[in-house]
Amino acid sequence: MGCEKNQNCGGCQFRHLAVQDYQKQKTKAVLSVLKNNLGDIEDIFQKPVFIADGLRRRATFAFKYQKGILNFGFNENQSHQIINVEECLMLTDKVNRNLKSVQDFLSRLCAIVTTKKQKGKIFFQEQIKEGDLHILQAQNGLDIVLEISNELELEHRLEIADFMAQNIDSIRFSYRKNQANRAEVVIEKAKPFIIIEDRQVYVAPGDFLQASKEGEKALVDIVLKYVGDARGQMADLFCGIGTFSYALSRLENTKIVAADISPSLLEGFQKSVNAQMISNISILSKNLFLYPFEASELEKFDVVLFDPPRAGAIEQVRELCKIIPERRPKKVIAVSCNVKTFCRDAKLLIEAGYVLKSVTLVDQFVYSDHSEIVALFEK
Repeated sequence: MGCEKNQNCGGCQFRHLAVQDYQKQKTKAVLSVLKNNLGDIEDIFQKPVFIADGLRRRATFAFKYQKGILNFGFNENQSHQIINVEECLMLTDKVNRNLKSVQDFLSRLCAIVTTKKQKGKIFFQEQIKEGDLHILQAQNGLDIVLEISNELELEHRLEIADFMAQNIDSIRFSYRKNQANRAEVVIEKAKPFIIIEDRQVYVAPGDFLQASKEGEKALVDIVLKYVGDARGQMADLFCGIGTFSYALSRLENTKIVAADISPSLLEGFQKSVNAQMISNISILSKNLFLYPFEASELEKFDVVLFDPPRAGAIEQVRELCKIIPERRPKKVIAVSCNVKTFCRDAKLLIEAGYVLKSVTLVDQFVYSDHSEIVALFEK
């Protein structure tokens, strides 16, 4: 399906292609990077999983307010210029259905002029001029996070309260100054949650999630396939909200150690584990870039799974490579959203003696040049 903004908007660079042509092009591009770095891997390259359009459950919109006019949408490709968006073919129906009311609300919010006092008797007026708005379609409604440099004044909070009272699909509204700041919940009509492997998973404001439910399920299914009949101690590194830990905990005779650094992610993860009385998941707060699990710690695991950010997991991989062959985990499963850093990390594992057994492409970033990889290494 075509979109008149695809040549400018930074989200869908390849929407002008027919579906089959796009899928062939993406597969070819990923295979080319893998071959150039890891050699001939066609025999172990599995059938790609392509996620359909219109399923993306989360998006970040940029906005600017100038001279009474709100610009709201996505940044132009390689630019800070905003391409106005009334609806987006990538997004779910529920998110699209609410974009108009969200934009109307933002226009009203930005139109509010507040008076602030500096030292002495100097007063100045202030408005919200720009920021980002994060929208997530959780299982039970929309979760919205406003990201602006301004302080929220009483007038802003009243406007947010009116919007939330009128918008039946929105269940929580939060605010933060930037991604480094913890979000403050302003209005919460219900706690947002998603479902992973039939388990209700709490979502904190601004938590990272896979782009779609369908993409998330595809990744989980492949990980479980790669785990196969392996059991015992398992490590879920860069665990996030626990997407893979929930699935692994369903397997009999398993104990999972999940590790990540984000306080909000781990607190939400722990709340969900406690609420559902899942006894075989232990959660650790650990900066795996600066303080990865050491080789001696990794020896106790039968399966090590890692799903790092785009920068990859090179420090953690170096520790895996230090383990002497007879003490290595039976399986190492790598999930990556950056094919280039995956190849860098995979080369280290292969050079250390691990065998790359299988690679699967999951395309949940439809019509973009981003790709997700799931790979299995065995000792």
